This record gives sequence, structure tokens and C-alpha cells, in this order.
Amino acid sequence: MLSLVPTPIGNIADVSLRSLEIFSQADVFLCEDTRVTKKLLHFLKERYALVLNDPQFISLHSHNEAEFVTSLTPDFFDRNIVYVSDAGMPGISDPGQILVRYCIDNSIAYDILPGANAVLSAFVASGFVQTKMLFFGFLPHKGNDRSSALQEALFNGYTTVLYESPKRLDKLLSEIAIAAPERKVFLAKEITKKYQRFHHGIASELAHQMENEIRGEWVVVIEASEGKSASLSEQDILALDIPKKAASKLISKITGENPKECYQRLLNS
Repeated sequence: MLSLVPTPIGNIADVSLRSLEIFSQADVFLCEDTRVTKKLLHFLKERYALVLNDPQFISLHSHNEAEFVTSLTPDFFDRNIVYVSDAGMPGISDPGQILVRYCIDNSIAYDILPGANAVLSAFVASGFVQTKMLFFGFLPHKGNDRSSALQEALFNGYTTVLYESPKRLDKLLSEIAIAAPERKVFLAKEITKKYQRFHHGIASELAHQMENEIRGEWVVVIEASEGKSASLSEQDILALDIPKKAASKLISKITGENPKECYQRLLNS
């Protein structure tokens, strides 16, 4: 059987009793990083007297997940297999979903434990009353891909949650300040950790506040755009002041049209 178990995102006391029970019964740990998992289990042994069953540790991360799953046979899951990412819920900006798909396709029993999750924690903490939410993970780092993704994040009609590196948080706030200067933004720093901080405001104000507090792990929640439906239309995208190449990528995502053909169509229109 496979169990996907979320791990604390900062505060080790957030580990659940069910997680400890499953850890104690595990024959194999599939780990995003075996070093991180072993360190966590060491803390759990000291604090909660966790006793392990001399498990095997196997590295399973985003770079080898597909190849690893391809090499599996169903009898691998005759043992108690536990997958954990470095922090938080497996499958949310972390590996895990290909494993679940394998179990479904091969009629293998699996379970998903609830637990710590930065996306949902930040969404609730934001106080934005729009109850529908989209999660974008990390935006592309640069270029037209980033511009297109940011436009989609800002103008989709939903409260939108992003992850952002401290190296690019100031850049993101500057981009939002230009594209949607009056939009409210919520920033959550180091969720569940000692230096957890929440910040509300428009992007230009937050950029000024963040000058001396940029380090750490950040979740960004953007208030839903006003006057937009729950889904973008091609007309909505064409009305935006963005390059046609970026517009074609957005349009292709909502229509399924080939991006190159869409771009050529926009050039000819």
C-alpha cells in the first residue's frame, strides 16, 4: 500500500498522530530528499519517541519520478510504502501525483493524509472573501513566459495564490504594481515558523515595506480581479496591453489551439 504523508512546513508540532503511526509502520520511505526526511524522523524520535521499523530510504524527486515509476512493478507496493516531500503536501508543487496515477492504473491501494499546506493556509489567512481560488505555483523566472503567466494570474477572476522566491519577490511586486496598481495583495512569510509574518496592501506599498524583510519563504495571494467572469475569453486577452506572442500563449491555454498557429493568426488579423 502507498501512503502520501504531508510533513510540517515549519513547525514540527504540526505533525499528526496518524502520520507518526504510518511512519512507525513504514517499510520504505520514498523521499524528495532522503537527507531532509532522515533529519525530520530524527527530530520525531527525540520529541515524540517515534520508533521505526528499520525502513529503506529511496530518493524520489521531480527529476527522476517519471523514470522511477516506469521501472515499478505492482508487487513493490506489497510493503508499506510512504512518500513524503521535503515539506507540506505531496503533489502540491512537489512530486507525488504520478505515483497516485500508477496506483489507480494498477488497482493498488493508496491513501492520502491531510496536513500542513502553505497554499491553503495563506489563502485563509489572506481574508479575501472570494471563496474560489487558483494556485499557480512558481511563475516562470523571466521573459514572455513570465509576462503571460502573470497576466493570467492577475486577470482570471479568482483569488490567485503564488509561490515566489525571495530573490524575485521584489520583482513580482513591481510587476504587479505596474499591471494592476490598485489590486490588493497578501504576503505570508515563513508560515508556521518562528518569524511568520503577514502583510496586506497594494503591491507598491508592500514593495516599500519589504526592503528589509525579503529573506524567507513567501506565499503571495492576489485578490480576485473585479469585473471579470470566472474565465477569460479571447476578447479579454486581446484587450490587454501585452505583446501578441504573450497573448497567443494565453489564448492557446484556454482554447487548446496550437500556440504557433494562434500567434500567426493574431499577426494576420
